[in-house]
Amino acid sequence: QVHLVESGGGLVQAGGSLRLSCAGSGRTSGMHAVGWFRQAPGKEREFVAAISWYGGNRNYADSVKDRFTISRDFSKNTVYLQMNSLKPEDTAVYYCAAGVIPLATTPREYAHWGQGTQVTVSS
Repeated sequence: QVHLVESGGGLVQAGGSLRLSCAGSGRTSGMHAVGWFRQAPGKEREFVAAISWYGGNRNYADSVKDRFTISRDFSKNTVYLQMNSLKPEDTAVYYCAAGVIPLATTPREYAHWGQGTQVTVSS
């Protein structure tokens, strides 16, 4: 079993920054990809960023590529999402997910999901 726990969400003003964490536990050695997705009310779940756990390659949605940075810490079995220059449209529940396909961008390619953390950006 793979267990993922997100943290770091909260309320921030437009233009501000926030760092999300995704801590993994359990049987994680076979998980080659970690992705971040977000979902706003009334909208579908949207790809944000992904990182290959072992190679460190990164992929970003166009809407965030110049503002967000995904990274990993092997010693802590944790993936981070540094979010800068936040906009009100970034408001959503953010989920981390783990799967076997490096840099996958669709929810169906990830088998394990965290509970999500709320990010609210005020204008």
